[in-house]
Amino acid sequence: MCVEGAVEHEFYVILGGRVKVTKKINNETDRVLNYLGQGDFFGEMGLIHDAPRAATVIAETDILVLEVDEIGFNQVLEEVSTISMAMVKEVSRRLRDNDDMAIEDLREKASELAIAYQRLAELDLARREFLTTIAHELRTPLTSANGYMSAIKMGMVGDDDLAQILDIVSANLDRLTMLTNDILFLQEMELILSEFESINLISLLEQVIESERAFAEKIGVSIDLECDLDEVMISGDVASLEKAFKAILNNAIKFSFSDGRVLVSLKKEKGGVVVQILDEGIGVSEEDLPHIFTRFWRREKFENRLFDGVGLGLSIAKQVIAQHGGEINVESEEGQGTKVTVLL
Repeated sequence: MCVEGAVEHEFYVILGGRVKVTKKINNETDRVLNYLGQGDFFGEMGLIHDAPRAATVIAETDILVLEVDEIGFNQVLEEVSTISMAMVKEVSRRLRDNDDMAIEDLREKASELAIAYQRLAELDLARREFLTTIAHELRTPLTSANGYMSAIKMGMVGDDDLAQILDIVSANLDRLTMLTNDILFLQEMELILSEFESINLISLLEQVIESERAFAEKIGVSIDLECDLDEVMISGDVASLEKAFKAILNNAIKFSFSDGRVLVSLKKEKGGVVVQILDEGIGVSEEDLPHIFTRFWRREKFENRLFDGVGLGLSIAKQVIAQHGGEINVESEEGQGTKVTVLL
């Protein structure tokens, strides 16, 4: 019927049918302002000045309208003063409505801008924390390895101590390799979707447990696998799933008390399989629980115990499980242990 931005001089009274009134917001999105039917009217501003249409009016059904042009309307105004007054009141009301709409748009834009600024601030903080964490995690093993290697080169290490010192250097290099691999793994996962294959989940979990058993024995933690099934076949990527479950299990061991127990269980349920990793360790506080999947967030200390790591394990696990169409949930209470549930 009329188009926003066009300069027209007709006024319409709807005698039958229905129209939709829309307006572009931010020069992109069409917002529906109103629906008009029999007895409603639009376009009155076009009778009194040359400003462009403030909105677009689209017929939604077959309609019947009374069309009044500017010349004929001016003739009526000269003869009937009450129409002039009614026109002034209506124009005033429409202007107020337009003002209210403009104010609401400004409020929305202000809210969107505030959210965007908040997100930028969070991203900047995350970036700075990331750089600080990475610098620390890289510097510590590099400094240690470099110091010992310098001592060896200068002849300050005797034959009796050489093997032990090389073991320390090797452990620090392994730590650097693990950190680098984790960062690259996250980046690759965002860019490349692995091809899935048929996997026996029981065998995979057994391999993960064996790979972490030495670490568990060092802390004094036992690991048990509980499963009544002979075979549980799923579709997935072996390397990434192994990395995910290893990260979860490593956390369970690391945050356990000495002489503690970690239980890994596997069972079938309607709609999939459920893997639970339960520990009796230090747990996670209610305040910290929402942050455990955030990259580089980590628990550094509990009483007199210090924990290493960069806080990538659970974020990797969450991303892997999501890539496999699954879910991961964590239930925990500080001092009472943690239960991680993975549904695939």
